[in-house]
Amino acid sequence: MRGTIDGMDSHIVKLILTAFKKLGFELNESAIHLERPVNIEFGDLSTNAALVQFKLQDTYTTPRELAEAVADAVKKIDDTAISDVSVAGPGFVNLVLKDSYLLKQLEKKQENSSPKQEYIVEYSSPNIAKPFTIGHLRSTIIGDAVANIFEYLGYRVYRDNHVGDWGTQFGKLIYAIKTWGDEKALDVSENPVKDLVALYVKFHDEAEKDQALEDEGRAWFKKLEDGNSEARALWQKCIDWSWREFSLIYDRLHITFTENQGRGYGESFFEDRLHNIVQLLRDKKLLRESQGASIVEFPKETSLPPLMIVKKDGASLYATRDLATDAFRFQHYGPDILIINEVGAEQQLYFQQLYKIEEMLGWVKPGQRYHVKHGMYRFKDKKMSTRKGNVIWLQDVLQEAYDRVKKIAGDRIAEAEIWEVAVGALKWNDLKRKSDLNITFDWDEIVSLDGNSGPYIQYTYTRCSSILKKAGDTVFTLPADASLNTEEKALVLQLLQFEQAVLQSAKAFEPHHICTYVYELAQRLNTLYAKHRVLEAESKEKEQLRLWLVTKTQEVLKQSLALLGIRIVERM
Repeated sequence: MRGTIDGMDSHIVKLILTAFKKLGFELNESAIHLERPVNIEFGDLSTNAALVQFKLQDTYTTPRELAEAVADAVKKIDDTAISDVSVAGPGFVNLVLKDSYLLKQLEKKQENSSPKQEYIVEYSSPNIAKPFTIGHLRSTIIGDAVANIFEYLGYRVYRDNHVGDWGTQFGKLIYAIKTWGDEKALDVSENPVKDLVALYVKFHDEAEKDQALEDEGRAWFKKLEDGNSEARALWQKCIDWSWREFSLIYDRLHITFTENQGRGYGESFFEDRLHNIVQLLRDKKLLRESQGASIVEFPKETSLPPLMIVKKDGASLYATRDLATDAFRFQHYGPDILIINEVGAEQQLYFQQLYKIEEMLGWVKPGQRYHVKHGMYRFKDKKMSTRKGNVIWLQDVLQEAYDRVKKIAGDRIAEAEIWEVAVGALKWNDLKRKSDLNITFDWDEIVSLDGNSGPYIQYTYTRCSSILKKAGDTVFTLPADASLNTEEKALVLQLLQFEQAVLQSAKAFEPHHICTYVYELAQRLNTLYAKHRVLEAESKEKEQLRLWLVTKTQEVLKQSLALLGIRIVERM
């Protein structure tokens, strides 16, 4: 990844380093930290370097005295970037940049390098025979945005969907279908997945009355693992029914995967590799028996509890299948591949255990695995649970979002655009917040169309399109010797921070930094538009400048939304 200082900031850092050097300080770039003041009246950039360096010298009596000396030294440097330098508070050095310098930086074409590092981003990963609920939305769109961000930065990204198509739940479901279900009715059902969920819920209701049913479910899963033809046939039907719904959801959300012909490698793909994993753990003397099951214990200093690898009946678990999955990945993609798992925060301990085992096996180095954690959607008074039947189906949420947008838009925009606004509202509402925070489900918030929302950003884009169309949709160039008023400069400064926002999101695996950035960008453009005419401005030069800025803003809005997986619309 490129450094966290962009080209403009790097130039200013070198100027400040030169000033310190004139005062007898030998510093490197890491010693200079630049910030952008919230209030533009305090300058365009600020540094606390004088406050930090004061503690390491004995020439100056106060931090402010050192800061004033630095400011004077900067003023004496012949450079085209700085128009003014001042000192504030106990010793902050504030810099005002020249309009010509800022506009020149904005004119430069950003080019991303092509890093050699490759990533696997695993996201969505729904369970077969369980329809998408609002809870599935988070992993799906957060993981997609993370993959988009790394691709934009020039990394090679493999998008994987580790579908839950194996495990004890299929034994329970097979038992439920055979006991209470009607296979022919399921074949012709309009919504077979919801019918399967009803059977799954019934199994658990009955199991609370008769604990022996749990053993029946485990027995059927063992038959499935052993290749029983009846179990395999019912299992395959569950997969086919489920993908009918999954494909519709993914198409609506514009979610794609690159691996295994676009479906991703589900757990069942690694079924024939499970024995080798168990044997490897035994050979490495990492596996031990405990009450009939096989577990891995961790060094005492890790304070991690043991992790079960094989059940007492010989059946596999998530850990067995995940280890087989990662063994395949390191063999197929290479030992240096970085793997990102976008999975709920409640799985944090499990992934710590999984990653530790892979370190113990010598597969990975610290930092080669990363768990992107998302919080849960919850009702105000309880947790959502498919097993208990208290969930909100994602299809219902999508339809509600569409209906609300349709009610407002009427016939002004086409159905396809209504869907894009609805999906944009859902995605933005989720992505704008820190991923690991829980979200209390609220219909009005989940499909928010006002304020800090996806439709607001999409509308700002359409406003840009409307302005440029009225101006003739020509190529607008930056006028020579252009000067900036307060609103124009605020917009330029925000535009220059786009790459920084992307890098910040990549470093933290957090798309919300881009949302925060682009919301402020939209606000700054709309403030400029409210205070100053773009078309028929006070001069031809100002009109050309503002049209050029509108073009730049539109480009960044489009790119930002693309990184978040949100599509633009031309009319709203």
